[in-house]
Amino acid sequence: MENRKIRVAITHGDTNGIGYEVIFKTFAEPAMLELCTPIIYGSPKVAAYHRNALGVQANFTIINSAEEARPGRLNLLTVFDEEVRVELGAPSEEAGAAALKALERAVADYKEGLFDVLVTAPINKADIQGGGFSFCGHTEYLEDRLGEGRKALMILLNDLMRVALVTTHLPVKDIAQAVTKDSIVEKAVIFNESLKRDFRLSNPRIAVLALNPHAGDDGLLGTEEQQEIAPAVKELNDRGVRAFGPYAADGFFGHGGYELFDGVLAMYHDQGLAPFKALDRGEGVNYTAGLPVVRTSPDHGTAYGIAGKNKADEASFRHAVYLALDVFRNRAEYDEPLAAPLEKLYHEKRDDSEKVRFNIPKKVSADKSSSDK
Repeated sequence: MENRKIRVAITHGDTNGIGYEVIFKTFAEPAMLELCTPIIYGSPKVAAYHRNALGVQANFTIINSAEEARPGRLNLLTVFDEEVRVELGAPSEEAGAAALKALERAVADYKEGLFDVLVTAPINKADIQGGGFSFCGHTEYLEDRLGEGRKALMILLNDLMRVALVTTHLPVKDIAQAVTKDSIVEKAVIFNESLKRDFRLSNPRIAVLALNPHAGDDGLLGTEEQQEIAPAVKELNDRGVRAFGPYAADGFFGHGGYELFDGVLAMYHDQGLAPFKALDRGEGVNYTAGLPVVRTSPDHGTAYGIAGKNKADEASFRHAVYLALDVFRNRAEYDEPLAAPLEKLYHEKRDDSEKVRFNIPKKVSADKSSSDK
């Protein structure tokens, strides 16, 4: 890895929300600039407006390209310079368009290798629609733009648990149909690989939640557990993934079952995120696993109700930055041994049993041997 500070791209999110506030507060701590080189993808004019409205000291260096970013500074990359109407605490199409411009520029720069990790400030999913964005959120957008054919997995985590979702932003009426053995296995495999590579857990244990109340009560309250979830758990174990369940969600969270596992796989959004946020201490992070890019975000939204009032808690955003740095380093550590593997294995032709043998140096030829005697 190049001996330099990790470059953290930060998209400013919805310009009427608390994005700039949590960014400014996070990097007001000088130690943060010792850990990384931040690059805010946004607007100097909008940033200045927020700074003045908040009445905070926030010094940033304006740059026009990511190549100009310097360590020890809060770099602000000018994504657009035109006037944008800021209406603190109010949703607007203009704010959504500004959020999309920052996101698109960051995606383009990542493809050029101009930064290492991505941290996204909150967006309003309704306002950002249109102009090239027709997704339910960051996760789906980044899967489409940067996935390279891979599937993304949403993981919410804090110091208590890691919760991943089989389905994410789906209407409740569509959930049961989307919970299939194949979808569970697919997401659990991504989860398992992320726990190993991104979090450096050598042999993770994954709890798989049921879909129906009381895990279906042997088919009385639904058959998804018997027909889809239990078979998925069996297949996962057959494939070497240590999966357990299905567990009824209420008892699992109510009795602290999450403390016994490295990860929890929930069937749908609120099943996993409602208990997660109820138990969270304000430091939760949303992590997108399965993609080449390391992307994190705070686990809260635009918080229009307190926008511009200097009341936002930056803890979740700060931990999003911490996690992005940790995952980037963990991946490098995990991948390093794979960069220089052993020489290829081969099958010895005269061995009809097809036993795989380690490659060994070729024997010295007879002519060579005799000349050295």
